[in-house]
Amino acid sequence: MNLSIASRLAAMFALVALLVFSIIGVALHRVLERELARQQREELTTKLDIAELMVRRAVVREKWVGVQTKLDTLSSNDGNTRFRITSDEPYYTYGAPLPDEARLYRSAAMGSVQLPGREHAFRTLARPIPGEGARPPARLIVAIDSSPFVATMARFAYALSALSAAGVVLVAALGYWVARLGLRPLRRLSGEAHALSPQRLSQRLRVGCLPHELSTLAGSFNGALDRLETAYAQLEAFNADVAHELRTPLANLIGETQVALSRSRSAPQLEDVLQSNLEELERMRAIVNDMLFLARADQGAHALETVPVRVEDEIAKALDFLEFVLDEAEVSARVSGAAAARLERALFQRAVMNLLHNAVQHSVPGSEIAVRIEGDAARVAITVANPGAPLAEAHLARVFDRFFRIDSSRGNSGENHGLGLSIVKAVAIMHGGEAFARREDGCNVFGFTVRAQGPAAPAPFADAAPPFAAAPERL
Repeated sequence: MNLSIASRLAAMFALVALLVFSIIGVALHRVLERELARQQREELTTKLDIAELMVRRAVVREKWVGVQTKLDTLSSNDGNTRFRITSDEPYYTYGAPLPDEARLYRSAAMGSVQLPGREHAFRTLARPIPGEGARPPARLIVAIDSSPFVATMARFAYALSALSAAGVVLVAALGYWVARLGLRPLRRLSGEAHALSPQRLSQRLRVGCLPHELSTLAGSFNGALDRLETAYAQLEAFNADVAHELRTPLANLIGETQVALSRSRSAPQLEDVLQSNLEELERMRAIVNDMLFLARADQGAHALETVPVRVEDEIAKALDFLEFVLDEAEVSARVSGAAAARLERALFQRAVMNLLHNAVQHSVPGSEIAVRIEGDAARVAITVANPGAPLAEAHLARVFDRFFRIDSSRGNSGENHGLGLSIVKAVAIMHGGEAFARREDGCNVFGFTVRAQGPAAPAPFADAAPPFAAAPERL
């Protein structure tokens, strides 16, 4: 059963109150018990002193009758107080015999004896009296009924239990009320959170009038809402970009097919249409493969088939593959530095190819692309710098976003679909690193890092497209 916080707090208050009342009750019970025992001993001692004084004065036989009369007066009519005197001479005896008198005589402390027909024991105190005159030595016992004291203890225990139970109930009720009062800001916060909806993503929880603990929680929740709103906006833009990227080749396919079917065509003409359609289909396949790759990277996939490699050798292979592209753009490349790392070759070359192709795309003829490798025991960084047109800080912060293009008109959408640098970032994360972009020494610098020892690979990452399966993507 799921109880509310107020109910749970009230139950805990009740348990604490029960514990406190129990401890106090036990302590009070023991104090009262000791006090009643002290009163019984004082009463016994007082009566014993009076009886002893009367016995001591009976130094002649004629006075013993007066002692018996006075003891009869001191004895209660209900039998709750009893006196017992014994001696070697039968004449100097008084009272009815008590069970186990010998034991009572031997102890100077307060004792107890159970009399027939009595519910509770009698408390006793004994004292020897030396002989004097005609009176021989005697033994005196005073016994009083403990029933009044037992009844007092019972009434006290009952009253204490009733008051404790009432106190526990009262504490639980007050605790529930206090908890409800204290949790009022939380209920208001819950109401505000319940009012949030996708149609009101800009709404935030009010933290100004909340207690410190809840204001911290509300602030963290508002931070999560900020991130959610940003992610939601990016998702909407991403969906629009995906629709745009797929709509263009689909429109081309439909248009060219409709034109081809509008009248009779020769075999070479139909072959040209099919060839053009194949290019659009391959472009759509590249978009889908890249999106699948990025989606799996977002799910936490790691590079699995890592091997020790020399980073400069892998970059040299990528430059060899792009030699024709570099010559056509009249751009050269220079590599500096060296490092070793554990990498998945296919993924790493794919990221390097995308970086180099992006640099070629945005370099002017005759310029030089600088590739720099820097590493230590923990990280290896690969940077590609090209002296192109400077990028604004706002653009540098977004170049690794999917479908982001500095040219918002999408004039070069036929050549790329804006996922190249996003793939670079995904490959870096899969190798335990990160991607970065900055302006440095008059050049636009793009790069990424990988862990030198290589990341752990908890799960296989299948269907990773090899670097040369499709043309590398550019910004």
